[in-house]
Amino acid sequence: MHDTMSQPTKNEVLSQLRRPYAVAGPEYKRKLITQAVELLGYHRKAAIRALRAQPKAPAAPALILGRPREYDPTVLLPILKPIWFAAFQPCGSRFVALLPEWIPAYETDHRRLASDVRESLLAVSARTLDRLLSPLRVALRRRGGTRPGSLLRQSIPIRGDWTEEGPGWLELDTVALCGGTLDDRHLWMLDAVDIRTDWTEQRALENRSQHSTLTQLRDLEASLPFPLLGVDSDNGGEFINHHVVAWTGQRPRPVLFTRSRPYHKNDNAHVEQRNWTHVRQQFGYERYDNPPVVPLINALCKGALGQLQNHFLPTHKLEKKERKAGRTTRIYGKALTPLSRVLVAPQGPEEKKTQLRSEHARLNPFQLRRDIERQKKEIETLRLFRA
Repeated sequence: MHDTMSQPTKNEVLSQLRRPYAVAGPEYKRKLITQAVELLGYHRKAAIRALRAQPKAPAAPALILGRPREYDPTVLLPILKPIWFAAFQPCGSRFVALLPEWIPAYETDHRRLASDVRESLLAVSARTLDRLLSPLRVALRRRGGTRPGSLLRQSIPIRGDWTEEGPGWLELDTVALCGGTLDDRHLWMLDAVDIRTDWTEQRALENRSQHSTLTQLRDLEASLPFPLLGVDSDNGGEFINHHVVAWTGQRPRPVLFTRSRPYHKNDNAHVEQRNWTHVRQQFGYERYDNPPVVPLINALCKGALGQLQNHFLPTHKLEKKERKAGRTTRIYGKALTPLSRVLVAPQGPEEKKTQLRSEHARLNPFQLRRDIERQKKEIETLRLFRA
């Protein structure tokens, strides 16, 4: 019987046996112990201890210590969730930085908020946001593929630390949209990030040929809101070739072309991070091997996706490192959008800044997110299409 008896039932049986056990004589106590062993499956000593045990008194109501809860998840999460997902799941400190601009857009796009709710959202801390959103967080694996190139490698200097000031210094990389099979019959993504402003640009490549890469590099340069001063890439053959060297050097003001050390991926840490946040989170690990999707992907990257990432998604920039007692602490500045950094940089042309301000005033982040999802569905349909 004890094999199928639940624990609450066992507790009830014990409570019934304890009353007579407490007043019984030695002979009757032995019978009660034998009965407990047969019914409950206890060892005899365990049955004696269970029968002697005093029933526990009901627990007193727990006292709630510490500060009272200021932010009700049932009220805030329905508002934070669509903003967080529309902003591509930023961390708490970046989320705090974008809320003042996204809350008015939320009210325009969704519904008006009560004044106390709006004040709570604007006063919430980064750590509280991380706690509120912790059930929603997801993790994805990273993959990569780099084909080393040797052409002209020795003539291209290796990049050290970034010491240049102002915008215009890009890290470059390519990401395979191969679905796990690197056979060079799939598409690639060209990823670029400006070191000082975090302004990013992405372009799809039909392949990693020198012509295809250079064509998109030229288009990428034309989209930058500041002059291109230097590029730094890995040692892949799509970058280390005569075409790219001539493109950087044969101009009135040459562009500095440097490369990372072989097998030191962290030399390109800035763009490697964007390979995940700006490429993998948008296009995943699926296989793209249908060339007609290239114009659609590039239209998305130059349009709604690029506008959302550069205009409305803040990023952190490392300001300095402090070493105390053998431990290095990284000090980061306030989270700002790439657009904000471009507008305050003295090197950018004023007419381009005026154009960016006018463009930003017309944009709504939620409408951009809907445009992104609509265009991604079109890309996905064409990706799966086979003539």
